[in-house]
Amino acid sequence: MKPFLIAFAAALASNTFALADTPVTPTEAEKIRAALEVFGCTGGKMEKETEGSGYFEVDDAKCKDGQFDIKLDKDFKIISMTRD
Repeated sequence: MKPFLIAFAAALASNTFALADTPVTPTEAEKIRAALEVFGCTGGKMEKETEGSGYFEVDDAKCKDGQFDIKLDKDFKIISMTRD
């Protein structure tokens, strides 16, 4: 049972790191900030999804109506806003 648990833990850890999001570049951050400003939003943690989708995420952006998690497409157009 112990070897199985060790193998399972190793597989889980490797998958977690493979799907982790990556930081955005300064140029990407500037474009994301410009897209958020249109909706009256600022701040938040910006990340690029590494799942091959090319999407960007902003966690905990502060907007006029509260705090939101925002998803943008590869062209920096907002496709989803979820209230936190």
